[in-house]
Amino acid sequence: MNEHKGLALALECLVEAPRPQVFSLLSEPEWLAKWWGPAGFTLPAATTDFRVGGSYRFSMQPPEGELFHLAGEFLEIEPPVRLVYTFRWEEPAPDDRQTVVVLLLEEEANATRIFLEQRSFATEERLELHRAGWTESFAKLRELLSSLQ
Repeated sequence: MNEHKGLALALECLVEAPRPQVFSLLSEPEWLAKWWGPAGFTLPAATTDFRVGGSYRFSMQPPEGELFHLAGEFLEIEPPVRLVYTFRWEEPAPDDRQTVVVLLLEEEANATRIFLEQRSFATEERLELHRAGWTESFAKLRELLSSLQ
């Protein structure tokens, strides 16, 4: 399958923090547990083997309903600039498929701009679900950073 075809999600998020700190928040399980997931969701378990070829697995708890899981493999790790990994649901919906997430971090004055790209989605509905999830997750990340200052 050609990963450059299909539906892609692109988002930007400006956060008031230095790039090395933001990279840590995007990659370390103890920090991910504090902001990952849409509004109301928690991350009760996150394990990572943080190396190229290493894997990760997150357990997400929605406000109501059963715990569910996502996992993947780290494809590129370039601290504090770039992080690339696969993303797949362990209990996929019929139109889910593995995607690739690319996170780029650029320094901007006293802040960091996060560029996110995720592709290739099978349907617009799955893309929009991820857009909502990432948008809410980034809002939680900004809240976390303002609470740390």
